[in-house]
This record gives sequence, structure tokens and C-alpha cells, in this order.
Amino acid sequence: MSFTMIGFGLIFIKNPPKEINSTLGYRTKMSSKNKDTWSFAHKYAGKVWLLSGGVNAILFIIVLNIFKDSGVFESIVNTITSIQIAILLLVIPFTEIALKKTFNKDGKRKIQGFPVKNLIM
Repeated sequence: MSFTMIGFGLIFIKNPPKEINSTLGYRTKMSSKNKDTWSFAHKYAGKVWLLSGGVNAILFIIVLNIFKDSGVFESIVNTITSIQIAILLLVIPFTEIALKKTFNKDGKRKIQGFPVKNLIM
């Protein structure tokens, strides 16, 4: 599971689907508004998956080595796998929050920094 997250993270960061489509990629109403939201969503989701997949892989290897000879090994693996699936799905709310912070409801980037009216004296 961790290596799947890392793999898709790298793909989404380096080579996301170029065109908005209904079959491949991170497809939500907000990410499909335009090419800017599409690209942003894939890069953001890719970073989340890459980071969480890397952390998961390290923790999974450590925990497996600690419990490899114990009677609870199978339960530990099942629990970790369930946690990894939950983390895999958390990319959706994280990415949607980032999209809403970066873009307005029409898919146009929000102005970052000081509002223009504060610059006028």
C-alpha cells in the first residue's frame, strides 16, 4: 500500500494526466473546473501521497520487524493496512481544502497577500 501511494504520488507530481477527463486522475468537481485546478489538484495530491506513503513505509517496516515473531503479527498487519487505506483516502479532503483555499468557486485563483484596497492610500 505504501509503495502504491509513493508510486502514484510521483506520477501525479511528475506526469499528471494532461487533459481533464472522466476516467483517469484526481477527478472531483473542483479539480475539473479548468486546467489550473486540474494541475494543482494532481500536484497537491501527489505530494500528500508521496509524503504519507514514505512515512507509512518506514513505520510499516519498523513495526513488522518488531512483531514479526509474535502471535499478533497478522492482526498488526491487518491494522496497519486499514490505517494505510484510511490515509490513502485522506488525500481527498486535504486536496479539496487546498483547492478551496487557492481557488474561488469558479476555479479562478484567489489573490494571495495583501488585498489591493490596502495598498491605496
